[in-house]
Amino acid sequence: MNEDIVKGNWKEIKGKIRQQWGKLTDNDIAQMQGSQEELEGKLQSTYGYKKDQAKKEIDKFLKQNGWNK
Repeated sequence: MNEDIVKGNWKEIKGKIRQQWGKLTDNDIAQMQGSQEELEGKLQSTYGYKKDQAKKEIDKFLKQNGWNK
């Protein structure tokens, strides 16, 4: 379900991703193209998150920004 939320709101979300996870480059974000799986992978490689932690961080991020209630 979150995958649909991310893809459906990608233009809005990508700016917020950059604010939330400042180590991610514009190129990283462009390569994601709205894929939550890609975002999870980038968070794992850039921030050292484990897979479950990356998913939890994304869920938290979506809830904080009103995309996942």
